[in-house]
Amino acid sequence: MRLCPGNPLESRGPETPCMHESPPAKAAASSLATTLPAGRCPPPGRVVFVGAGPGEPDLLTARAIDRLKTADVVVHDQLVPPVVLHLTAAPCLPISRLLGNNRASNDPGRQIGGWLADLAAPGRVVVRLKGGDPTVFARLREELEPVSERQIPFEIVPGVTAATAAAASAAVPLTSRETASSLTIVTGHEAAAKAEAIDYRSLAASTGTVVIYMGVEQSDHWSEALRQAGRPDDTPVTLVSRCSWTDQQIVETTLAECGAAIRRVSLPAPAIAIIGSHPAGLPVAARGPLAGCRLLVTRPAGQAEELITEIGRRGGDAVHLPLIEIGPAPEPAAVEAAIAAAWSFDWIVFASVNGVRAFHTCLRNTGRDPRALGTARLAAIGPATRAALEACGLACDLIPSRYQSEGVIEAIADSPPRRFLLIRADKGRDVLRRELEARGHEVEQVAAYSSRPVATISTEAERTLRQFPCDWIVLTSSSIATAAIRLFGERLREWKIASISPVTTAVLTGAGFPPTVEALTATTDAMLAAIAAHHEPPAAPGRADRTDQEKPAAARPPESGTG
Repeated sequence: MRLCPGNPLESRGPETPCMHESPPAKAAASSLATTLPAGRCPPPGRVVFVGAGPGEPDLLTARAIDRLKTADVVVHDQLVPPVVLHLTAAPCLPISRLLGNNRASNDPGRQIGGWLADLAAPGRVVVRLKGGDPTVFARLREELEPVSERQIPFEIVPGVTAATAAAASAAVPLTSRETASSLTIVTGHEAAAKAEAIDYRSLAASTGTVVIYMGVEQSDHWSEALRQAGRPDDTPVTLVSRCSWTDQQIVETTLAECGAAIRRVSLPAPAIAIIGSHPAGLPVAARGPLAGCRLLVTRPAGQAEELITEIGRRGGDAVHLPLIEIGPAPEPAAVEAAIAAAWSFDWIVFASVNGVRAFHTCLRNTGRDPRALGTARLAAIGPATRAALEACGLACDLIPSRYQSEGVIEAIADSPPRRFLLIRADKGRDVLRRELEARGHEVEQVAAYSSRPVATISTEAERTLRQFPCDWIVLTSSSIATAAIRLFGERLREWKIASISPVTTAVLTGAGFPPTVEALTATTDAMLAAIAAHHEPPAAPGRADRTDQEKPAAARPPESGTG
Protein backbone atom coordinates (compact mmCIF):
# COMPACT_ATOMS: atom_id res chain seq x y z
CA MET A 1 0.00 0.00 0.00
CA ARG A 2 1.17 3.50 -0.74
CA LEU A 3 0.32 5.52 2.34
CA CYS A 4 -0.21 9.08 1.18
CA PRO A 5 1.58 11.69 3.31
CA GLY A 6 -1.13 14.29 2.62
CA ASN A 7 -4.37 14.05 0.66
CA PRO A 8 -4.25 10.62 -1.00
CA LEU A 9 -6.31 11.79 -3.98
CA GLU A 10 -4.82 15.20 -4.52
CA SER A 11 -4.63 16.51 -8.10
CA ARG A 12 -6.71 13.77 -9.69
CA GLY A 13 -9.93 15.40 -10.97
CA PRO A 14 -13.17 16.97 -9.67
CA GLU A 15 -15.19 15.35 -6.95
CA THR A 16 -18.67 14.06 -7.60
CA PRO A 17 -21.10 15.38 -5.00
CA CYS A 18 -22.87 12.75 -2.91
CA MET A 19 -26.65 12.72 -3.26
CA HIS A 20 -27.41 10.48 -0.30
CA GLU A 21 -25.39 12.02 2.51
CA SER A 22 -26.41 13.58 5.76
CA PRO A 23 -25.34 17.26 6.16
CA PRO A 24 -22.35 16.27 8.34
CA ALA A 25 -21.24 13.77 5.72
CA LYS A 26 -21.50 16.44 3.01
CA ALA A 27 -19.23 18.64 5.10
CA ALA A 28 -16.78 15.77 5.39
CA ALA A 29 -16.95 15.28 1.64
CA SER A 30 -16.13 18.92 1.00
CA SER A 31 -13.18 18.78 3.35
CA LEU A 32 -11.74 15.84 1.43
CA ALA A 33 -11.28 18.00 -1.68
CA THR A 34 -10.89 14.73 -3.57
CA THR A 35 -10.02 14.86 -7.23
CA LEU A 36 -10.52 11.52 -8.88
CA PRO A 37 -9.56 10.26 -12.31
CA ALA A 38 -12.16 10.20 -15.07
CA GLY A 39 -14.06 6.98 -15.58
CA ARG A 40 -13.04 4.25 -18.02
CA CYS A 41 -16.50 3.18 -19.05
CA PRO A 42 -19.73 4.93 -20.10
CA PRO A 43 -21.93 6.26 -17.29
CA PRO A 44 -23.16 4.99 -14.90
CA GLY A 45 -19.92 3.04 -14.40
CA ARG A 46 -20.03 0.07 -12.08
CA VAL A 47 -19.26 -1.04 -8.54
CA VAL A 48 -17.33 -4.25 -7.83
CA PHE A 49 -17.54 -5.72 -4.33
CA VAL A 50 -14.30 -7.66 -3.93
CA GLY A 51 -13.30 -10.03 -1.16
CA ALA A 52 -9.75 -9.28 -0.01
CA GLY A 53 -9.37 -12.59 1.83
CA PRO A 54 -7.64 -12.74 5.21
CA GLY A 55 -4.75 -10.46 4.26
CA GLU A 56 -1.98 -12.32 2.47
CA PRO A 57 -2.06 -11.14 -1.18
CA ASP A 58 -1.44 -14.61 -2.60
CA LEU A 59 -4.74 -15.71 -1.05
CA LEU A 60 -6.65 -13.30 -3.32
CA THR A 61 -8.50 -14.82 -6.24
CA ALA A 62 -7.26 -14.19 -9.77
CA ARG A 63 -10.46 -12.25 -10.47
CA ALA A 64 -9.95 -10.06 -7.40
CA ILE A 65 -6.44 -9.13 -8.56
CA ASP A 66 -7.76 -8.34 -12.04
CA ARG A 67 -10.47 -6.06 -10.65
CA LEU A 68 -7.94 -4.24 -8.48
CA LYS A 69 -5.67 -3.66 -11.46
CA THR A 70 -8.49 -2.25 -13.59
CA ALA A 71 -10.12 -0.07 -10.90
CA ASP A 72 -10.43 3.71 -11.16
CA VAL A 73 -10.79 4.04 -7.39
CA VAL A 74 -10.66 1.58 -4.48
CA VAL A 75 -12.76 2.05 -1.34
CA HIS A 76 -11.42 -0.28 1.33
CA ASP A 77 -11.93 -1.45 4.88
CA GLN A 78 -9.43 -0.01 7.32
CA LEU A 79 -8.15 -3.49 8.19
CA VAL A 80 -7.22 -4.46 4.63
CA PRO A 81 -3.42 -4.83 4.89
CA PRO A 82 -1.26 -2.36 2.97
CA VAL A 83 0.40 -5.17 1.01
CA VAL A 84 -2.97 -5.95 -0.65
CA LEU A 85 -3.60 -2.32 -1.56
CA HIS A 86 -0.19 -2.26 -3.20
CA LEU A 87 -1.67 -4.38 -5.99
CA THR A 88 -3.62 -1.43 -7.40
CA ALA A 89 -2.41 1.79 -8.98
CA ALA A 90 -5.81 3.43 -8.37
CA PRO A 91 -6.40 5.99 -5.62
CA CYS A 92 -7.33 4.22 -2.38
CA LEU A 93 -9.98 5.64 -0.04
CA PRO A 94 -10.24 4.10 3.43
CA ILE A 95 -13.77 3.97 4.79
CA SER A 96 -12.68 6.09 7.73
CA ARG A 97 -11.87 8.93 5.33
CA LEU A 98 -15.33 8.82 3.79
CA LEU A 99 -17.24 8.57 7.04
CA GLY A 100 -15.07 10.51 9.47
CA ASN A 101 -17.09 10.79 12.67
CA ASN A 102 -20.36 10.98 10.73
CA ARG A 103 -22.39 7.78 10.71
CA ALA A 104 -25.81 8.74 9.45
CA SER A 105 -28.67 7.13 11.40
CA ASN A 106 -26.24 4.56 12.80
CA ASP A 107 -26.30 2.94 9.36
CA PRO A 108 -22.88 3.51 7.82
CA GLY A 109 -23.60 0.75 5.29
CA ARG A 110 -26.21 2.78 3.40
CA GLN A 111 -24.07 5.88 3.70
CA ILE A 112 -21.14 4.05 2.13
CA GLY A 113 -23.43 2.64 -0.56
CA GLY A 114 -24.48 6.15 -1.50
CA TRP A 115 -20.85 7.16 -1.82
CA LEU A 116 -20.11 4.15 -4.02
CA ALA A 117 -23.01 5.03 -6.34
CA ASP A 118 -21.86 8.64 -6.59
CA LEU A 119 -18.28 7.64 -7.32
CA ALA A 120 -19.36 5.21 -10.05
CA ALA A 121 -22.05 7.37 -11.67
CA PRO A 122 -19.75 9.39 -14.02
CA GLY A 123 -18.37 6.15 -15.47
CA ARG A 124 -15.78 5.00 -12.94
CA VAL A 125 -15.01 1.41 -12.03
CA VAL A 126 -15.23 1.49 -8.24
CA VAL A 127 -13.84 -1.46 -6.29
CA ARG A 128 -15.26 -1.85 -2.80
CA LEU A 129 -12.58 -3.96 -1.15
CA LYS A 130 -13.75 -5.88 1.91
CA GLY A 131 -11.76 -8.09 4.23
CA GLY A 132 -12.52 -11.80 3.84
CA ASP A 133 -15.62 -12.44 1.75
CA PRO A 134 -18.03 -9.59 0.95
CA THR A 135 -21.11 -11.75 1.71
CA VAL A 136 -20.09 -12.70 5.27
CA PHE A 137 -20.55 -10.14 8.09
CA ALA A 138 -19.61 -7.28 5.75
CA ARG A 139 -22.76 -5.12 5.55
CA LEU A 140 -23.12 -6.10 1.90
CA ARG A 141 -26.90 -5.66 1.81
CA GLU A 142 -26.75 -2.18 3.32
CA GLU A 143 -24.05 -1.02 0.87
CA LEU A 144 -25.56 -2.75 -2.14
CA GLU A 145 -29.10 -1.37 -1.83
CA PRO A 146 -28.22 2.28 -2.64
CA VAL A 147 -26.14 1.10 -5.61
CA SER A 148 -29.01 -1.04 -6.89
CA GLU A 149 -31.56 1.73 -6.31
CA ARG A 150 -29.49 4.04 -8.52
CA GLN A 151 -29.36 1.28 -11.17
CA ILE A 152 -25.56 1.19 -11.06
CA PRO A 153 -24.28 -2.13 -12.45
CA PHE A 154 -22.47 -4.17 -9.84
CA GLU A 155 -20.46 -7.37 -9.44
CA ILE A 156 -19.55 -9.47 -6.40
CA VAL A 157 -16.16 -11.22 -6.34
CA PRO A 158 -15.94 -13.77 -3.52
CA GLY A 159 -12.94 -14.02 -1.23
CA VAL A 160 -11.46 -16.51 1.22
CA THR A 161 -13.53 -15.97 4.34
CA ALA A 162 -11.91 -15.67 7.75
CA ALA A 163 -13.40 -18.92 9.06
CA THR A 164 -11.78 -21.13 6.44
CA ALA A 165 -8.54 -19.13 6.38
CA ALA A 166 -8.16 -19.36 10.16
CA ALA A 167 -9.02 -23.06 10.15
CA ALA A 168 -6.38 -23.69 7.48
CA SER A 169 -3.72 -21.71 9.36
CA ALA A 170 -4.40 -23.64 12.57
CA ALA A 171 -5.04 -27.01 10.86
CA VAL A 172 -8.48 -27.22 12.48
CA PRO A 173 -11.00 -29.21 10.39
CA LEU A 174 -14.29 -27.31 10.52
CA THR A 175 -16.28 -30.47 9.82
CA SER A 176 -15.60 -34.14 10.49
CA ARG A 177 -17.53 -37.36 9.75
CA GLU A 178 -17.00 -38.51 13.32
CA THR A 179 -17.37 -35.38 15.43
CA ALA A 180 -18.73 -32.36 13.55
CA SER A 181 -21.33 -32.65 10.80
CA SER A 182 -22.36 -29.00 10.94
CA LEU A 183 -20.73 -25.58 10.93
CA THR A 184 -22.29 -22.46 12.43
CA ILE A 185 -20.82 -19.00 11.89
CA VAL A 186 -21.90 -16.20 14.23
CA THR A 187 -20.74 -12.68 14.98
CA GLY A 188 -19.40 -11.52 18.29
CA HIS A 189 -20.78 -8.03 17.58
CA GLU A 190 -24.55 -8.02 17.26
CA ALA A 191 -26.39 -5.00 15.84
CA ALA A 192 -28.07 -3.14 18.71
CA ALA A 193 -31.39 -2.90 16.86
CA LYS A 194 -31.60 -6.60 15.95
CA ALA A 195 -34.80 -8.14 17.30
CA GLU A 196 -33.30 -11.50 18.24
CA ALA A 197 -29.96 -12.08 19.93
CA ILE A 198 -27.79 -15.14 19.33
CA ASP A 199 -29.51 -18.33 20.50
CA TYR A 200 -26.69 -19.73 22.65
CA ARG A 201 -28.89 -22.59 23.85
CA SER A 202 -29.21 -23.92 20.30
CA LEU A 203 -25.50 -23.41 19.69
CA ALA A 204 -24.62 -25.31 22.87
CA ALA A 205 -26.94 -28.18 21.95
CA SER A 206 -25.26 -28.64 18.58
CA THR A 207 -22.33 -31.03 18.33
CA GLY A 208 -20.94 -29.18 15.31
CA THR A 209 -18.24 -26.54 15.08
CA VAL A 210 -19.02 -22.93 15.95
CA VAL A 211 -16.94 -20.08 14.52
CA ILE A 212 -17.23 -16.63 16.08
CA TYR A 213 -16.16 -13.59 14.08
CA MET A 214 -15.11 -10.33 15.75
CA GLY A 215 -15.21 -11.99 19.13
CA VAL A 216 -12.13 -10.73 20.95
CA GLU A 217 -13.74 -7.86 22.79
CA GLN A 218 -16.82 -9.93 23.73
CA SER A 219 -15.03 -13.19 24.56
CA ASP A 220 -16.10 -13.20 28.21
CA HIS A 221 -19.73 -12.76 27.17
CA TRP A 222 -20.01 -15.49 24.51
CA SER A 223 -17.83 -18.02 26.33
CA GLU A 224 -19.88 -17.68 29.51
CA ALA A 225 -23.14 -17.75 27.54
CA LEU A 226 -22.17 -21.02 25.86
CA ARG A 227 -21.12 -22.55 29.18
CA GLN A 228 -24.36 -21.49 30.85
CA ALA A 229 -26.26 -23.02 27.92
CA GLY A 230 -24.56 -26.37 28.45
CA ARG A 231 -21.31 -26.49 26.49
CA PRO A 232 -18.61 -28.24 28.61
CA ASP A 233 -15.85 -26.13 30.15
CA ASP A 234 -13.19 -28.20 28.40
CA THR A 235 -14.62 -27.63 24.91
CA PRO A 236 -11.57 -26.87 22.73
CA VAL A 237 -11.22 -23.31 21.44
CA THR A 238 -8.66 -22.22 18.85
CA LEU A 239 -8.11 -18.49 18.49
CA VAL A 240 -6.48 -17.16 15.34
CA SER A 241 -5.46 -13.50 15.36
CA ARG A 242 -4.48 -11.57 12.22
CA CYS A 243 -4.70 -14.66 10.09
CA SER A 244 -1.95 -14.88 7.42
CA TRP A 245 -0.40 -11.57 8.51
CA THR A 246 3.21 -11.22 9.59
CA ASP A 247 2.14 -11.04 13.24
CA GLN A 248 -0.35 -13.93 13.11
CA GLN A 249 -0.97 -15.62 16.47
CA ILE A 250 -2.67 -18.96 17.16
CA VAL A 251 -3.79 -19.72 20.71
CA GLU A 252 -5.19 -23.08 21.83
CA THR A 253 -7.34 -22.95 24.95
CA THR A 254 -10.72 -24.05 26.31
CA LEU A 255 -14.12 -22.48 26.57
CA ALA A 256 -13.64 -21.87 30.30
CA GLU A 257 -10.29 -20.16 29.87
CA CYS A 258 -10.46 -18.43 26.47
CA GLY A 259 -11.25 -14.97 27.87
CA ALA A 260 -8.28 -15.10 30.22
CA ALA A 261 -6.06 -16.48 27.42
CA ILE A 262 -6.98 -13.56 25.15
CA ARG A 263 -6.07 -11.07 27.87
CA ARG A 264 -2.88 -12.89 28.80
CA VAL A 265 -1.40 -12.74 25.30
CA SER A 266 -3.01 -9.37 24.42
CA LEU A 267 -4.54 -10.96 21.34
CA PRO A 268 -5.15 -8.20 18.76
CA ALA A 269 -8.07 -7.95 16.37
CA PRO A 270 -9.12 -9.12 13.88
CA ALA A 271 -9.43 -12.57 15.41
CA ILE A 272 -11.52 -15.70 14.88
CA ALA A 273 -12.61 -18.21 17.54
CA ILE A 274 -13.11 -21.83 16.42
CA ILE A 275 -15.08 -23.75 19.06
CA GLY A 276 -15.52 -27.50 19.31
CA SER A 277 -12.86 -28.86 16.97
CA HIS A 278 -9.30 -29.92 17.77
CA PRO A 279 -6.30 -29.03 15.56
CA ALA A 280 -5.26 -32.01 13.45
CA GLY A 281 -1.59 -31.05 13.41
CA LEU A 282 0.75 -28.12 12.77
CA PRO A 283 1.05 -27.03 9.14
CA VAL A 284 4.51 -26.14 7.89
CA ALA A 285 4.44 -22.58 6.65
CA ALA A 286 6.80 -21.31 3.98
CA ARG A 287 9.25 -19.02 5.74
CA GLY A 288 12.15 -16.81 4.80
CA PRO A 289 14.89 -14.76 6.45
CA LEU A 290 12.47 -11.86 7.07
CA ALA A 291 9.59 -13.99 8.38
CA GLY A 292 7.62 -12.23 11.09
CA CYS A 293 9.13 -8.87 10.13
CA ARG A 294 7.31 -5.80 8.79
CA LEU A 295 9.32 -3.07 7.06
CA LEU A 296 8.35 0.55 6.47
CA VAL A 297 9.47 1.36 2.92
CA THR A 298 9.99 5.07 2.31
CA ARG A 299 10.85 5.29 -1.38
CA PRO A 300 8.93 7.63 -3.71
CA ALA A 301 5.64 6.54 -5.23
CA GLY A 302 6.13 4.25 -8.21
CA GLN A 303 9.66 3.25 -7.18
CA ALA A 304 9.09 0.78 -4.35
CA GLU A 305 7.49 -2.14 -6.18
CA GLU A 306 10.68 -4.14 -6.70
CA LEU A 307 11.80 -3.67 -3.09
CA ILE A 308 8.38 -4.59 -1.69
CA THR A 309 8.26 -7.68 -3.89
CA GLU A 310 11.69 -8.76 -2.68
CA ILE A 311 10.66 -8.26 0.96
CA GLY A 312 7.69 -10.55 0.33
CA ARG A 313 9.89 -13.17 -1.32
CA ARG A 314 12.03 -13.22 1.79
CA GLY A 315 9.00 -13.82 3.99
CA GLY A 316 8.51 -10.27 5.27
CA ASP A 317 5.73 -7.71 5.00
CA ALA A 318 5.92 -4.10 3.88
CA VAL A 319 4.09 -0.82 4.37
CA HIS A 320 4.89 1.85 1.79
CA LEU A 321 5.01 5.47 2.96
CA PRO A 322 6.77 7.75 0.43
CA LEU A 323 8.79 10.43 2.23
CA ILE A 324 9.96 12.29 -0.89
CA GLU A 325 8.20 13.18 -4.12
CA ILE A 326 9.78 13.11 -7.58
CA GLY A 327 8.83 15.89 -9.97
CA PRO A 328 9.87 17.31 -13.35
CA ALA A 329 13.13 19.08 -14.03
CA PRO A 330 13.22 22.60 -12.57
CA GLU A 331 14.63 23.87 -15.91
CA PRO A 332 13.44 21.60 -18.76
CA ALA A 333 15.25 23.75 -21.34
CA ALA A 334 18.57 23.01 -19.66
CA VAL A 335 17.94 19.26 -19.94
CA GLU A 336 17.02 19.60 -23.63
CA ALA A 337 20.17 21.64 -24.29
CA ALA A 338 22.32 19.03 -22.54
CA ILE A 339 20.79 16.26 -24.63
CA ALA A 340 21.33 18.26 -27.84
CA ALA A 341 25.02 18.55 -26.94
CA ALA A 342 25.36 15.05 -25.50
CA TRP A 343 27.50 13.88 -28.44
CA SER A 344 30.23 16.35 -27.44
CA PHE A 345 30.90 14.78 -24.02
CA ASP A 346 33.34 12.01 -23.24
CA TRP A 347 31.33 10.71 -20.28
CA ILE A 348 27.70 11.00 -19.23
CA VAL A 349 27.33 10.01 -15.57
CA PHE A 350 23.93 9.03 -14.16
CA ALA A 351 23.56 9.36 -10.40
CA SER A 352 20.20 7.57 -10.04
CA VAL A 353 17.43 5.59 -11.68
CA ASN A 354 15.29 8.73 -11.67
CA GLY A 355 17.96 10.54 -13.65
CA VAL A 356 18.06 7.80 -16.28
CA ARG A 357 14.28 7.79 -16.66
CA ALA A 358 14.02 11.56 -16.91
CA PHE A 359 16.93 11.79 -19.38
CA HIS A 360 15.53 9.03 -21.60
CA THR A 361 12.02 10.54 -21.56
CA CYS A 362 13.40 13.91 -22.65
CA LEU A 363 15.54 12.21 -25.31
CA ARG A 364 12.46 10.58 -26.82
CA ASN A 365 10.25 13.66 -26.42
CA THR A 366 12.71 15.74 -28.42
CA GLY A 367 12.58 13.27 -31.29
CA ARG A 368 16.00 11.75 -30.65
CA ASP A 369 17.26 8.24 -29.99
CA PRO A 370 20.53 6.81 -28.55
CA ARG A 371 22.43 7.85 -31.70
CA ALA A 372 22.25 11.42 -30.37
CA LEU A 373 24.75 10.45 -27.68
CA GLY A 374 27.49 9.93 -30.26
CA THR A 375 30.64 8.40 -28.79
CA ALA A 376 29.93 9.44 -25.22
CA ARG A 377 30.47 6.66 -22.71
CA LEU A 378 27.88 6.08 -19.99
CA ALA A 379 28.57 5.57 -16.28
CA ALA A 380 26.05 4.44 -13.66
CA ILE A 381 26.53 5.00 -9.97
CA GLY A 382 25.18 1.55 -9.03
CA PRO A 383 23.55 -1.67 -10.28
CA ALA A 384 19.99 -0.32 -10.22
CA THR A 385 21.03 2.68 -12.31
CA ARG A 386 22.84 0.39 -14.74
CA ALA A 387 19.70 -1.77 -15.02
CA ALA A 388 17.65 1.37 -15.77
CA LEU A 389 20.05 2.31 -18.57
CA GLU A 390 19.86 -1.15 -20.06
CA ALA A 391 16.06 -1.10 -19.85
CA CYS A 392 16.19 2.04 -22.01
CA GLY A 393 18.42 0.31 -24.56
CA LEU A 394 21.57 2.13 -23.43
CA ALA A 395 24.79 0.19 -22.72
CA CYS A 396 26.55 1.01 -19.46
CA ASP A 397 30.34 1.39 -19.85
CA LEU A 398 31.23 1.81 -16.18
CA ILE A 399 29.88 0.95 -12.78
CA PRO A 400 32.23 1.75 -9.86
CA SER A 401 33.23 -0.77 -7.19
CA ARG A 402 31.79 1.61 -4.59
CA TYR A 403 28.23 2.64 -5.43
CA GLN A 404 28.52 6.33 -4.63
CA SER A 405 30.09 9.49 -6.07
CA GLU A 406 33.44 8.68 -4.49
CA GLY A 407 33.46 5.38 -6.39
CA VAL A 408 33.06 7.15 -9.72
CA ILE A 409 35.89 9.52 -8.81
CA GLU A 410 38.17 6.62 -7.96
CA ALA A 411 37.38 4.93 -11.27
CA ILE A 412 37.81 7.73 -13.81
CA ALA A 413 38.85 11.03 -12.24
CA ASP A 414 42.58 10.50 -12.75
CA SER A 415 42.30 9.94 -16.49
CA PRO A 416 43.47 12.69 -18.91
CA PRO A 417 41.18 15.75 -18.97
CA ARG A 418 37.75 14.86 -20.27
CA ARG A 419 34.33 16.48 -20.70
CA PHE A 420 31.70 15.15 -18.26
CA LEU A 421 27.93 15.57 -18.26
CA LEU A 422 26.40 14.78 -14.85
CA ILE A 423 22.70 13.84 -14.77
CA ARG A 424 21.27 14.25 -11.28
CA ALA A 425 18.49 15.66 -9.08
CA ASP A 426 18.04 19.31 -8.24
CA LYS A 427 19.22 18.56 -4.70
CA GLY A 428 22.00 16.37 -3.39
CA ARG A 429 25.71 16.24 -2.76
CA ASP A 430 27.99 18.17 -5.11
CA VAL A 431 31.01 15.96 -4.47
CA LEU A 432 31.37 14.54 -7.97
CA ARG A 433 31.40 17.89 -9.78
CA ARG A 434 33.83 19.45 -7.33
CA GLU A 435 36.29 16.55 -7.41
CA LEU A 436 36.23 16.22 -11.19
CA GLU A 437 36.85 19.94 -11.69
CA ALA A 438 39.63 19.86 -9.11
CA ARG A 439 41.35 17.24 -11.27
CA GLY A 440 41.17 19.41 -14.39
CA HIS A 441 38.08 17.96 -16.05
CA GLU A 442 35.40 20.05 -17.74
CA VAL A 443 32.05 19.39 -16.09
CA GLU A 444 28.49 20.30 -16.99
CA GLN A 445 25.79 19.38 -14.49
CA VAL A 446 22.05 19.28 -15.18
CA ALA A 447 19.08 18.59 -12.89
CA ALA A 448 16.95 16.13 -14.86
CA TYR A 449 14.30 15.92 -12.14
CA SER A 450 13.28 17.50 -8.86
CA SER A 451 13.10 15.86 -5.46
CA ARG A 452 11.23 17.34 -2.53
CA PRO A 453 10.31 15.99 0.91
CA VAL A 454 6.65 15.49 1.70
CA ALA A 455 5.16 18.12 3.97
CA THR A 456 3.23 16.02 6.50
CA ILE A 457 2.05 12.51 7.28
CA SER A 458 -1.68 12.11 6.66
CA THR A 459 -4.17 10.99 9.30
CA GLU A 460 -4.88 7.84 7.29
CA ALA A 461 -1.17 6.99 7.09
CA GLU A 462 -0.81 7.49 10.83
CA ARG A 463 -3.77 5.20 11.47
CA THR A 464 -2.31 2.51 9.24
CA LEU A 465 1.06 2.74 10.97
CA ARG A 466 -0.73 2.14 14.29
CA GLN A 467 -2.75 -0.79 12.94
CA PHE A 468 0.20 -2.37 11.14
CA PRO A 469 3.16 -1.66 13.43
CA CYS A 470 6.52 -1.94 11.70
CA ASP A 471 9.77 -3.38 13.01
CA TRP A 472 12.12 -1.57 10.63
CA ILE A 473 12.25 1.66 8.66
CA VAL A 474 14.17 1.33 5.39
CA LEU A 475 16.06 4.44 4.23
CA THR A 476 17.48 4.19 0.72
CA SER A 477 19.05 7.65 0.26
CA SER A 478 20.39 10.55 2.28
CA SER A 479 17.50 12.77 1.14
CA ILE A 480 14.96 10.21 2.36
CA ALA A 481 16.84 9.97 5.66
CA THR A 482 16.69 13.75 6.02
CA ALA A 483 12.95 13.71 5.38
CA ALA A 484 12.45 10.88 7.91
CA ILE A 485 14.32 12.81 10.58
CA ARG A 486 12.14 15.87 10.00
CA LEU A 487 8.83 14.02 9.81
CA PHE A 488 9.33 11.46 12.58
CA GLY A 489 11.92 12.97 14.93
CA GLU A 490 12.25 10.96 18.13
CA ARG A 491 9.67 8.51 16.82
CA LEU A 492 12.44 7.01 14.69
CA ARG A 493 13.67 5.30 17.85
CA GLU A 494 10.55 3.11 17.80
CA TRP A 495 11.96 1.24 14.80
CA LYS A 496 15.17 -0.45 13.85
CA ILE A 497 16.77 1.64 11.12
CA ALA A 498 18.30 0.21 7.93
CA SER A 499 20.66 2.45 5.94
CA ILE A 500 21.68 1.75 2.36
CA SER A 501 25.05 3.51 2.36
CA PRO A 502 27.70 5.34 4.41
CA VAL A 503 26.35 8.65 3.08
CA THR A 504 22.86 7.86 4.42
CA THR A 505 24.38 6.63 7.67
CA ALA A 506 26.29 9.89 8.09
CA VAL A 507 23.06 11.88 7.84
CA LEU A 508 21.34 9.66 10.40
CA THR A 509 24.25 9.56 12.83
CA GLY A 510 24.75 13.31 12.58
CA ALA A 511 21.15 13.79 13.70
CA GLY A 512 21.51 11.36 16.61
CA PHE A 513 19.83 8.35 14.98
CA PRO A 514 22.59 5.85 14.15
CA PRO A 515 21.22 3.02 12.02
CA THR A 516 20.81 -0.49 13.31
CA VAL A 517 22.35 -1.92 10.14
CA GLU A 518 24.08 -0.58 7.05
CA ALA A 519 24.23 -2.40 3.74
CA LEU A 520 27.65 -3.80 2.84
CA THR A 521 27.16 -2.40 -0.66
CA ALA A 522 24.72 0.34 -1.61
CA THR A 523 22.00 -1.96 -2.96
CA THR A 524 18.60 -2.94 -1.65
CA ASP A 525 19.57 -6.61 -1.80
CA ALA A 526 22.52 -5.95 0.48
CA MET A 527 20.34 -3.91 2.80
CA LEU A 528 17.75 -6.69 3.10
CA ALA A 529 20.57 -9.15 3.72
CA ALA A 530 21.82 -6.95 6.57
CA ILE A 531 18.33 -6.82 8.06
CA ALA A 532 18.00 -10.59 7.76
CA ALA A 533 21.37 -11.11 9.46
CA HIS A 534 20.23 -8.93 12.36
CA HIS A 535 16.71 -10.32 12.53
CA GLU A 536 16.24 -13.61 14.31
CA PRO A 537 12.97 -15.11 13.07
CA PRO A 538 10.53 -16.12 15.80
CA ALA A 539 9.41 -19.71 16.20
CA ALA A 540 6.95 -20.96 13.57
CA PRO A 541 3.79 -18.80 13.54
CA GLY A 542 2.71 -18.57 17.07
CA ARG A 543 0.75 -21.42 18.53
CA ALA A 544 0.28 -20.80 22.22
CA ASP A 545 -1.62 -22.49 24.98
CA ARG A 546 -2.92 -21.68 28.42
CA THR A 547 0.60 -21.83 29.89
CA ASP A 548 1.92 -18.96 27.74
CA GLN A 549 3.56 -16.10 29.56
CA GLU A 550 2.09 -12.67 29.12
CA LYS A 551 3.16 -10.90 25.93
CA PRO A 552 3.51 -7.14 25.43
CA ALA A 553 0.31 -5.50 24.26
CA ALA A 554 -0.01 -4.93 20.53
CA ALA A 555 -1.89 -2.10 18.88
CA ARG A 556 -5.52 -3.24 18.83
CA PRO A 557 -7.67 -1.64 16.16
CA PRO A 558 -11.44 -1.67 16.59
CA GLU A 559 -12.94 -4.87 15.29
CA SER A 560 -14.87 -4.73 12.05
CA GLY A 561 -16.32 -7.11 9.52
CA THR A 562 -13.66 -9.50 8.28
CA GLY A 563 -15.81 -11.95 6.38
